[in-house]
Amino acid sequence: MGGSSPAQNRIHSDTYRFFLDLWYTPGMDSDNALVKFPAQMWHIIKATLLRSKINILLFCVPIGLVAGMTGMDPVAVFVINFFAIIPLAAVLSNATEDISAKLGEQLGGLLNATFGNAVELIVSVIALKERQYAVVKSSMIGSILSNLLLVMGMCFFFGGLKNMRDDAAQTTCSLLMLAAASMVVPSALSMVMQSSSNNDPDERQQTILNLSRGTAIILLIMYAFYLNFSLRTHHNLFVPKSKQQPQRSPGDEEEANGEVPVGSECEDEPLLGAWASGAILIVTTVLVAVCADYLVDSIDALVERANISRNFIGLILIPIVGNAAEHVTAVVVAVKNNMDLAMQVAIGSSIQIAMFVTPFLVVLGWIMGHDMTMRFETFETIAFILAVLVVIYTVQDGKSNYLEGVMLMAMYVIIAVAFFAAPSDGLSNEDAGLDAFKAAIKSSIPS
Repeated sequence: MGGSSPAQNRIHSDTYRFFLDLWYTPGMDSDNALVKFPAQMWHIIKATLLRSKINILLFCVPIGLVAGMTGMDPVAVFVINFFAIIPLAAVLSNATEDISAKLGEQLGGLLNATFGNAVELIVSVIALKERQYAVVKSSMIGSILSNLLLVMGMCFFFGGLKNMRDDAAQTTCSLLMLAAASMVVPSALSMVMQSSSNNDPDERQQTILNLSRGTAIILLIMYAFYLNFSLRTHHNLFVPKSKQQPQRSPGDEEEANGEVPVGSECEDEPLLGAWASGAILIVTTVLVAVCADYLVDSIDALVERANISRNFIGLILIPIVGNAAEHVTAVVVAVKNNMDLAMQVAIGSSIQIAMFVTPFLVVLGWIMGHDMTMRFETFETIAFILAVLVVIYTVQDGKSNYLEGVMLMAMYVIIAVAFFAAPSDGLSNEDAGLDAFKAAIKSSIPS
């Protein structure tokens, strides 16, 4: 669903512009407040609803709210609110982009970093409050896996043979490996203590808790350095090629003199203003929180009746909800031969989850009095390590092709099937976990 640009408004009728034009609504510029205010309100609603085809699922939002408030069947509440959060995530992403365009590069980048994974953060905070620790941890790992394997795989497949900037790829891969190591250390220590002769469960739990909290604080500090690095001191490494200033040629004299081709002047112009986008951001965040609350409350019934593990819900289902908008964005820009931006969406989002969202949840659990740790289940840890290593080996040469995309997507499907088939109690069993961990590391390191 598209709307015309400001330069094209004059060629459409007032009826079209009132109902379908995303850029302008008759009456917005009226001097009469009784005409101007309703026109502006309708324009905000219209632009929000028609901006993306996925917004057709917004009808699930009121149904999900009613289902949750009236105590309908828990499985139905989960399914309806699951589909309700998907378009809300898209609206949240679009509003963030519009505000970022008004705030400038540095503040806009910080806002994108903060709200880029807002849905996962909201769902995880609610799950943390309900002490659904398995869902919280699985959703963190699942969000990273979906970005690294599914999103990047689709970008490589639909984008075909593309080149990426070597410096940006190497920098993001190094950060990703650091984040992976930091998240794996508590799990590895727990496995070692589990296999030791002096195995005191209470002592082991307290040790892992202290290590997780210390690691979380260090990661948050490291994330602040990463933001300063990417937004200020070395922001040129993260600027997509499409946004870099091209060298001027003699044929560009018309554009240099201000004669820009019709329709190109609004290509990067935000659809809505900062105040309107801010209002949408607040309303959408509240709706996501309410829908997520109903969704988390119905997890227990879904696990019991549908025989689906909490790990699968957190690892596969919740990331699909939270990352739907980012998935579409990454694939679209990859098809347009902008693989640098696609990499920023996929790997950048994974870095945010690993270095900000996960440690933030650990610290928040500490404040709330919950024993939230960074110790993941053995199989989750193994899948995470293998995914990170495969992605690093894939992107470190700065090139991509469709076969690499198929391989990444195939690995994601294999992991999803494994978690779907495995029961929760089987995944939480740490017997022989250390041997499996060592075997995974040894098999993933080239000789």
